[in-house]
Amino acid sequence: MAEVVKRRHWYGDVVSNKMQKTVVVVVSRSVVHPVYKKVLRRVTRLKAHDESGMCKVGDRVKLVQTRPLSKQKNWRVVQVMEKGQPEK
Repeated sequence: MAEVVKRRHWYGDVVSNKMQKTVVVVVSRSVVHPVYKKVLRRVTRLKAHDESGMCKVGDRVKLVQTRPLSKQKNWRVVQVMEKGQPEK
């Protein structure tokens, strides 16, 4: 019987869709500094596979981790959560 794989998923905002079938997504998260206990905002830029080209700049998307598709692309766009206005 096949194992059920629990894949990681993140939510982020599309900041670039200039590549073919690839979008750059910014994922923001808050972490607490271990010594000073200050809340810091960390930003991660991920390249994600967008097969249908449905993502536009400013959209909020759901990403799921997948097998390596290229050197830097290990994520796939599953769903566009909400359409957004591109930042100018």
